[in-house]
Amino acid sequence: MASETDITTKKYRKLVMKVSQTGFSFCCIDTITHRVTLLKEISFEKFVKGNTTDYYWNAFVDNPELTRQYDDFLILHENNLNTFVPKALFDEDYLGSYLQYNTQVFETDFFDFDEISGYDMCNVYIPYVNINNFLIDQFGSFTYKSANSVLVKSLLDLSRNIEEKQVYAHFSEKHFELVVTQNQKLILYNSFNYSVKEDFLYFLLFTAEQLALNPETFKLHLLGRISENDEYFKMAYKYVRHVQMLDVSDIASRTGLTDDECRKHFILLQP
Repeated sequence: MASETDITTKKYRKLVMKVSQTGFSFCCIDTITHRVTLLKEISFEKFVKGNTTDYYWNAFVDNPELTRQYDDFLILHENNLNTFVPKALFDEDYLGSYLQYNTQVFETDFFDFDEISGYDMCNVYIPYVNINNFLIDQFGSFTYKSANSVLVKSLLDLSRNIEEKQVYAHFSEKHFELVVTQNQKLILYNSFNYSVKEDFLYFLLFTAEQLALNPETFKLHLLGRISENDEYFKMAYKYVRHVQMLDVSDIASRTGLTDDECRKHFILLQP
């Protein structure tokens, strides 16, 4: 049971940040009502590689909300330097070996992993050590995860009792993730870089072909940085019969945000 001191010092506020080398987004959550009191995205325009922490420092100066007192801090690392490993094949002593087949790794890289709660697998990934070090100076201590751990777990949860394979495409600024589920089983996870809509279509249809998914029958759910007016949505709709924006009405009701905001910041709003 919490002491009286604990109750009186508690702020009932949580800060969640999704961080990358070229910017970050964050939200402030009232932990009593679960409403989002602030949602903001910060992009480092004219980003110069190697000066990441300078950009973060300036952002913290310009956004006093980041230096308020919170009861809890959660940092989500957004990149595609990760892979999911079944628990039966997982060995914590060999994290780097799981990544060497799908990304370039170096001896100096720091590897970490998330256990996917409720599912027999782990996500091995490379967090941004420089950003973590900066945030330690700001917050003292915090919890961090891979953003893709949150994405995959959330989509697996949504697939409960749905026997048909579901395809999800989550768009970030320069890459998108394809996740295929079937009743809380992960059939496929992959991340692809893209610059034009034809890139997205190629990877989507190639993946469908490899999994023997018929574009006339499988359901494609879109989320992240995409809307129904987007050229990527229109391109998908030409070649896949069942395309829809992900239903986020439950998240919108809980957080007080619009459906568009909930889809765009789906990962940030899950924890």
